[in-house]
Amino acid sequence: MEDGRVFEEGVSRRTLIKTAIGVGGLAAVTGGGFGFLSRAEASSGISKNWPWPYVKLDPEKTGELAYNEWYRLFCGGAVVSSIFSQLAETVGEPYKSFPVDAFIFLEGGTSGWGTICGSNAGANMVTNLIIGPRIAGSKDGMLMGSEVMQWYCDASMPVYTPKNPKIKSELPKTVSNSPLCHVSVGKWMQAAGKALSSPERKDRCARVTASVAYHVAELLNQWKDGQYETKGEIPGMLYGINAQLNCTECHGSNIPEPPKTKN
Repeated sequence: MEDGRVFEEGVSRRTLIKTAIGVGGLAAVTGGGFGFLSRAEASSGISKNWPWPYVKLDPEKTGELAYNEWYRLFCGGAVVSSIFSQLAETVGEPYKSFPVDAFIFLEGGTSGWGTICGSNAGANMVTNLIIGPRIAGSKDGMLMGSEVMQWYCDASMPVYTPKNPKIKSELPKTVSNSPLCHVSVGKWMQAAGKALSSPERKDRCARVTASVAYHVAELLNQWKDGQYETKGEIPGMLYGINAQLNCTECHGSNIPEPPKTKN
């Protein structure tokens, strides 16, 4: 023990820094997490390891992985897993050590609260870890993440059709006009006449997750080739306050209600 800090025998301070950063990030290794690193030390470590390396992926394979992973990790974790699992094989670290399964909490719009769709949250995690922050006006991961969210709002979902879907019948497509789980799922449930617990609703969300993962892989490949021009905008810069662009989808008379069915 050194100044109240416990270090395993044979494990250096540098190793602990790298391990903590790879697993938990800045917040975990400063103050509120392990509490044995200064913010300067943690920031220095991250600057050497972030953003993370990327090699181009097959969007089709990525979508198929995300679809199947939804049934294990649900929307957010499945998007992250579909991309990071491939990069763990082709790149190695830091992807091999990333605790993908921990992000199962993104299910249901984050712990079932119906807020941002987990696939959007997972997409933002991926783009920000791979592309990194905005530096000298460069196209940062946050803007790509914002572009994915706008695409999600505008697309007739689900876009992706899996090779071997668990539900063989054709599923309705809906446009959410919102990045929120509550609105996206609610509109689909109204259109399909299916309950939240129905196999059809579950498969719809698995396909939406695959759609997002597929699109993220497409955008990252463009970025890797130096051909990416972002369409992303930060809504807070437009409104002067943090906000989504489609306020009336949650406020007013457009709030979706579940269907009057037990299906």
